[in-house]
Amino acid sequence: MPSIFKALPGLEVPASAISKSMAQMWTQTASRGEPAPSAEDVKATQINLVLHFGFMTTADDAVAQFQTLVKFSERYPCRVVVLCPQEQDETSAPEILAKIYGECHLGKSKGDTRCCEYVILSYPMSARKYLEDQVSVCLSTDLPLYYWAHRFSSSARLSEYQYLLSRSKRVMFDSAIEPPDAFTFPWPKPESLRDLAHARLLGVRQSIGHFLSGYAPAVLAKDLRTVKVVAHPSVKAEGAVLLKWMQKRLANCGAGDEVRYEFVADAARGERSLQASFEYAGTNRFSCSADFTRNQADFEADFGQGKSRLRVAVNLLSPEAALGEAMFF
Repeated sequence: MPSIFKALPGLEVPASAISKSMAQMWTQTASRGEPAPSAEDVKATQINLVLHFGFMTTADDAVAQFQTLVKFSERYPCRVVVLCPQEQDETSAPEILAKIYGECHLGKSKGDTRCCEYVILSYPMSARKYLEDQVSVCLSTDLPLYYWAHRFSSSARLSEYQYLLSRSKRVMFDSAIEPPDAFTFPWPKPESLRDLAHARLLGVRQSIGHFLSGYAPAVLAKDLRTVKVVAHPSVKAEGAVLLKWMQKRLANCGAGDEVRYEFVADAARGERSLQASFEYAGTNRFSCSADFTRNQADFEADFGQGKSRLRVAVNLLSPEAALGEAMFF
């Protein structure tokens, strides 16, 4: 993965001199009159975040995810460590390459300067045994750690990074691009797992919940036979997690094991669109059709009190907003 390391911004420095080089970088930035943190503010970050690229990550993809982190840091100042494994033979020299990068964002007031520090590490698998020590040195002490794994080739391979998996407050994956067993694999802390596809659906989940809150839970569960989600392949992951979310919420309403839950990926549907529907033994019904190209959703329901229709504005969260949702909520 050397191309990814080269594609990402930053100043290449010796791995043994990351802290010293970071301090010098901010000093030089301040001398040019550009935004830079004071000596105290450099350590006043809110979180540690490790972004771990898998072997399936391309250079363009890595740059895009890095820009997501830059936008994320405008709201949450953080120390970021980016890991770029190299696909090399075990006999390769166990050398870890490093880059440093920093950005400060000016807020609404003069004293509101939000700074983020990035350490980018490229390592051959022959240096894998030294990685945890190097990462621990790069992190800010006494701050929570969050771990974002991106495009890894297998859950088993990722499970080897026990230091990060066991220490992290949240472990983020994206079910749209990760192995199918990512959320069923026996991770050391399964309760810490968060799906970015689920986070992207925040607005949809809120809109559905708000619409259905006008009906008693018992009414939603009575005589319910089938819950079905049909999604275009471009939002297949979002459709699948929406169905799981509905299953949990309907179970809380009293829906029993006799209810059938179906998911269908249908390329004939409009791109970036999905539909959810409840089918009942009687005349009750509910449906929701979301179009993320037009950023709108149409609701229709009839629970014996007449038809109810509603159109609302809805969209998928931006990558940086989804990242924050998955990390903190």
